[in-house]
Amino acid sequence: MISWDSSSMGSDKGSSLQFQDFLPVMARKLGVEGLIQELCKGFQLLMEPSTGKITFQSLKRNASRLGLGELRDDELLEMMREGDLDSDGALDQMEFCILMVRLSPELMEEEGHRVFDFEK
Repeated sequence: MISWDSSSMGSDKGSSLQFQDFLPVMARKLGVEGLIQELCKGFQLLMEPSTGKITFQSLKRNASRLGLGELRDDELLEMMREGDLDSDGALDQMEFCILMVRLSPELMEEEGHRVFDFEK
């Protein structure tokens, strides 16, 4: 499993690397399939084993594993609300993956350009 530590990403920013900077680096390094596999592993680290979903409690308990340990409770709750598409109070694997991509605007911009980058 790829470490979610910014030092392994070769960034000049060191530990100041923000999540929104991190996902595009992973996507370039791993490719689409590899990124999806790593997101699934991230989900497994954060989820509550008894429910198979990420709850606020499991996110708070495990956030530091993904470099999110400095986030306040209100920020974690906002992430949960933003990602909870079915309003059940928890994130399933699909909701988690969608949220991670949405939290990374640079990744969306890069992928958007590729969609329209046709050879003529």
